[in-house]
Amino acid sequence: NWIKYCKKNKLGLIVITKDLIDKKNIFWKKATWQKMLIGKYLKDNFSKKISNICYLDSDIIINPFAPNIFNFHKTKKISIVSMINNLPYDLLGTRKKISFLRNKFYSKKYPLDSSLFMGHKKIYQYHNLTPQKDFFCAGLFMFNVDNFAEDMAKWFFKYKKNIKSITGGGDQVHLNYEVFKKKKINILDYKFQALWIYEIVNKYPFLYDKNIISKKIIKECIEKSIFDNYFLHFAGSWNESEMWKIKRILPEKKIKFHSTYLKYFKKKPLGKPRGRITRYN
Repeated sequence: NWIKYCKKNKLGLIVITKDLIDKKNIFWKKATWQKMLIGKYLKDNFSKKISNICYLDSDIIINPFAPNIFNFHKTKKISIVSMINNLPYDLLGTRKKISFLRNKFYSKKYPLDSSLFMGHKKIYQYHNLTPQKDFFCAGLFMFNVDNFAEDMAKWFFKYKKNIKSITGGGDQVHLNYEVFKKKKINILDYKFQALWIYEIVNKYPFLYDKNIISKKIIKECIEKSIFDNYFLHFAGSWNESEMWKIKRILPEKKIKFHSTYLKYFKKKPLGKPRGRITRYN
């Protein structure tokens, strides 16, 4: 679906599979940090000029009919999707549902009160960082290479390999801090990074009960959520975040069905009476 989306919008797609820095380097950290090196890497190693980059985690499924995300980017800013503002759901209620359902169906050891409920200011303070006004999931962001590649590389080399974080040494909090401190932010629609964990607890909480739910039903719900949004991100490390690995999500038959639906949906109905239509067997 990534390829379908890129072809539709005439976008280039680059997949990075190897470390961009030697593991022996004192600045090597959990691999996710290397997203900060992408701009510099592409600038130094590609002969063809690359202007804007949209970084995506590999556990994102794209709705192939989604609009071109680059049309919503602002070159002089870093584009992100907020995890706490402009949401279609109540955040506190969503977090309570997550903790309750995980405790009920996944593990009795899962705490009903944990760091899941830390506000973004407390998260920054926990890492000895000055609180910023917002927080985004670092699995998607956009930036202009000329304007931000050098800055991001400096952010990477600012922190050594022994860095500790609430995400097990991950980059999320520190990247948030550096991005918002830069004060050049463009907020994208939630649909460009709909979080499956938010979607499942608010729309499909019954999927947590593995005794009554099949992979087919999970797949149907995922597909519905994809078509309701643009990009669906399975961020996290708990059971529900692994659901994207179910095979044959959005097969060609389903994509064709949705294409037909969209064509019909765009047509203006005339509302002409057709006579009484009875139920067909």
